[in-house]
Amino acid sequence: MAGLPRPSSGAWHPGDPAGHRQFLNFDRPIALDGGVTLDKVVVAYETWGSLDASHSNAILLCHAWTGDSHAVGPMGHGHPTAGWWEGAVGPGLAIDTDRWFVVCANVLGGCQGSTGPASPHPVDGRPYGSRFPVVTIRDMVRAQVRLADHLEIPAWHSVIGGSMGGMQVLEWAITFPHRARSIVPIATCAQATAQQIAWGAIGRRAIRMDPKWRGGDYYDADENDGPWEGLSVARMVAQVTFRSDNVFTDRFGRELADGATLHDSLELWQRFEVERYLDHHGDKLIRRFDANSYLIIGKAMDLHDVGCGRGGLVPAMSRINVPTLTIGISSDILYPSYQQRQIRDLLLSAGTPCDYVEIDSPHGHDAFLINLDQLSEPLGEFIDSIAKG
Repeated sequence: MAGLPRPSSGAWHPGDPAGHRQFLNFDRPIALDGGVTLDKVVVAYETWGSLDASHSNAILLCHAWTGDSHAVGPMGHGHPTAGWWEGAVGPGLAIDTDRWFVVCANVLGGCQGSTGPASPHPVDGRPYGSRFPVVTIRDMVRAQVRLADHLEIPAWHSVIGGSMGGMQVLEWAITFPHRARSIVPIATCAQATAQQIAWGAIGRRAIRMDPKWRGGDYYDADENDGPWEGLSVARMVAQVTFRSDNVFTDRFGRELADGATLHDSLELWQRFEVERYLDHHGDKLIRRFDANSYLIIGKAMDLHDVGCGRGGLVPAMSRINVPTLTIGISSDILYPSYQQRQIRDLLLSAGTPCDYVEIDSPHGHDAFLINLDQLSEPLGEFIDSIAKG
């Protein structure tokens, strides 16, 4: 794959195969936290299962940073990757699509069908690029509310998501407390910490320093002439935070790549196997993602603080009044499990029922996508318990 041409952007564009996407075109502008409005917004979404007659069996899935609406399904036909939560959603699985109507939308600011920096500006039809405004997690949720209205879903049976998806989950329950009957925030936080912001800042700097980023206006660049190196490095930095030291050591050790050994002549740019792994993930991302969307969404995560404008964490979290299951991961270095226990403690102190489950895994932050053997049972039981009242 590394030898193939690198696109200036991996964004989906109108005219590309839609795959299983559906599209909602907003009939009025949406106001953003930054004090500006966006007009002619589009939200791409996918659904699984059937909505019942009472419209009460709907579950919303909220995706993470580089995810999209394709939570379930094969790659191809407009989808550059297979579904990000395969094995968790489907007939007879934890989120049983024989029973539940499941919805997942690409977030505002994304690059796989929803309005974002790569989308055509309604004034001149050229990509927004540097003109796209900063958005917040709350802005993303407001856009999802429009989708819920369009689907005639007055309240979700449950809103579920991990990482950045968990941030959206919390904002749903705080900003629109009557539109979710339960929530499941996974491997997430109530407010971004300084270290989490620091990781994001390094990635943003990598993109900004790429001369081919061109201040965000690179969409007419030829293949290999876009900011693929900056985006690749940003992804490599993030990938280190998604896994644990034990996993890297067990899988790669100190082995050199390409058959080299430490007995060969030493060269400055000889790669270790772990470097080849990071190169691979960086190269994968540039083919399905957009550098500007990476910046916009990462900034939204760094701005995330449910207490902002609400008097702090305690009064903000006290607005959540629905049963909650929060899930942490023992080896998560990006969103350590103490942050999910903090969510639990804040909710319990406010009298809101909340259970906490911890995934015991060496896989780090990505365990909520990997260790479905530990996640599926408590998730399925929780969803069913809400249905039973």
